Amino acid sequence: MTRVLIVGTGGMARAHVEAYRTIPDVQIVGGVDTNADNLAAFCGQLDIPRGFASVEQALAWGEFDAASNVTPDAVHHRTTMPLLEARKHVLCEKPLATHYADAAAMTRAAQAAEVVNMVNLTYRNVPALMHAADLISQGAIGAVRHFEASYLQSWLVQPAWGDWQTEDQWLWRLSSAHGSMGVLGDVGVHILDYATFAAGSDVARVSCRLKTFPKAPGDQIGRYHLDANDSMSMHLALQNGATGVIHASRFAAGHHNDLCLRIFGTKGGLKVSFEKATSHLTASLADDLLTGHWADVDTPAVQTNYARFIAAIRQRQQVAPDFARGAALQRVLDAAVVSYTNQSRDQEV
Repeated sequence: MTRVLIVGTGGMARAHVEAYRTIPDVQIVGGVDTNADNLAAFCGQLDIPRGFASVEQALAWGEFDAASNVTPDAVHHRTTMPLLEARKHVLCEKPLATHYADAAAMTRAAQAAEVVNMVNLTYRNVPALMHAADLISQGAIGAVRHFEASYLQSWLVQPAWGDWQTEDQWLWRLSSAHGSMGVLGDVGVHILDYATFAAGSDVARVSCRLKTFPKAPGDQIGRYHLDANDSMSMHLALQNGATGVIHASRFAAGHHNDLCLRIFGTKGGLKVSFEKATSHLTASLADDLLTGHWADVDTPAVQTNYARFIAAIRQRQQVAPDFARGAALQRVLDAAVVSYTNQSRDQEV
């Protein structure tokens, strides 16, 4: 039996619990939250036997093997480090931290503890992305030359997921004082991973533009100052010589949660989409290049991050995406902020 502690009890924490409960011989043994009311409601609704006011309190009890860290971005570092010091396996939500220095420290601590460490980059669960990455690594499109990728959300212009103007679960994402890096850190990290993982290369240079739009009188709702970025666009040069653009926005009307990547090489191109929760891969290869025809590609099912995390613990083997990947992505995000702040043409990563 693998015993899992859930750290943080927000909306995403419920998804972690539900995912683990589909895996044989996994038991959710406790939850952690500094808010006693939220903790009691979470444990009560999901039939979790124990609740703790802090990670330290949970560690004093100690009867768990692994933890899922589902706290807000700004506290990932300080809630994960004690777990690593206690040699607990950790799956941490993205972004790994809000600054590269913290992400790098978490990576070093995980490696020193010799525990399984993963960043929950959700779209590694998308069959089309995983198969596209395999095809590219096998040379199906030749040398990668160019890509374009987008992550489009519309929750700032419609209430399908809830009312961001009144619900704290959304408002913290719009406020840098509450630890948010805005759309850049929240979904930009996803599309950055989506594109560069498929391309098979880390980033060499980046140029970024960020935009925060007026959303409330005085740009404030209660204690939340709405200063985090709402849209971002980024130009990337990869270490393998490819170049491309990615963009993300919470004002993409008509798109609840859609990702798309078009990637082109010397022998062909692929389109990788995840729209309306459906994964789709198309390709233009070989003779199709002469006519510009794009054909559907079958994609095998993949294990979820949660299942791979548990399997890695049981097999005592590290699995991707690990903290090192999270730190590498955070380094790009930090460079993107510097690029925007300094209004520089590009920034070395």
